[in-house]
Amino acid sequence: MGVEEEYLLVTPEGEPAAQSPAVLGIAARELTSTAVPGGDVEKEFKSEQVETSTHPCTDLDELLDQVRAGRERVDSVAQAAGVRIAALGTAPQAVDPTVIPDRRAQEIRARFGLTAREQLTCGCHVHVSVSDDDEGVVVLDHLRPWTSVLLALSANSPSWQGVASGYASYRSQVWGRWPTAGPTAPFGDAATYREVVESLLASGTILDDGMLYFDARLSQRYPTVEVRIADVCLDAGDAALQAALVRALADTAVRSPRDEHPVRAELLRTAAWRAARSGLSGDLVSPLTWRPAPAMDVVDQLVDHVRDALVENGDLEAVERQLAHVRRRGNGAVEQMGWRARGDDDAAVVRRAVERTLGAPALVH
Repeated sequence: MGVEEEYLLVTPEGEPAAQSPAVLGIAARELTSTAVPGGDVEKEFKSEQVETSTHPCTDLDELLDQVRAGRERVDSVAQAAGVRIAALGTAPQAVDPTVIPDRRAQEIRARFGLTAREQLTCGCHVHVSVSDDDEGVVVLDHLRPWTSVLLALSANSPSWQGVASGYASYRSQVWGRWPTAGPTAPFGDAATYREVVESLLASGTILDDGMLYFDARLSQRYPTVEVRIADVCLDAGDAALQAALVRALADTAVRSPRDEHPVRAELLRTAAWRAARSGLSGDLVSPLTWRPAPAMDVVDQLVDHVRDALVENGDLEAVERQLAHVRRRGNGAVEQMGWRARGDDDAAVVRRAVERTLGAPALVH
């Protein structure tokens, strides 16, 4: 498993800063890359953000160490360019973001208009390895009902363009404007997955398969399933929690019979909207009943669903410990709204987020 995280670049005063070209230039000179996937500092769609990733891991503690080390390394490089990193799903301030000086990015901007111009959002993507595309599709089809729970746990974007959005994850609402974003119908097998991809490409709507923005997809770069629904997490331990749950869902999928009555995408979209709206602060739609239930009860349902896999992977104790922290403090959206309630303005929220991004992990060895 591995984790990719996107971060906002911000000034020491707490304002978004279009400094990714400078940060990437310093990283290219100072950081050593390897042939192993992950570990690099990479560009994103906007100059106000960068992305980093872990190397593939089998041990959850190792993964957490890599997430923390990646954050510290990128922040060190960012400081050399006069900025910091903040693990926020959206910027609190009103911002007119800058598309990177890249031909593909500029073409996306021209084709997709305001959707592309406003798109300054930061997510957390979890990769889990699969033996082949057919196994990958088994995983994709199985985890569909549970992605909204992953979103609720990660929700970390309550503000948009200088106002309170009323959502725990407004990033997911902004991201949902892309034509391929969101949940999918079950694919059944790899051949069907490829047919869907080929049809989307043939439509002439998206530029390439890099614009398959499904909540979960087969990776174009690695032999993995890539789960993309989560906001970037303020707490590094919450990013590791996402990885542990996704891996457990994948393991559970491989050893479970296929669902003969798969839930429709319309229900999945509604469940994801509800998770985005209230995060962990209200009800979620339970994947067991498709009725509302308290958010942490639904989280417990997910843990019960994958308990055997968590035990086999040696992750159950760490997951339960991290969830105890989440129950106490909430997700990133709850933390941000708490700072607001104590009087922090936009810039102060960002400065606090920088501290939390680089802070000590809650998930311990």
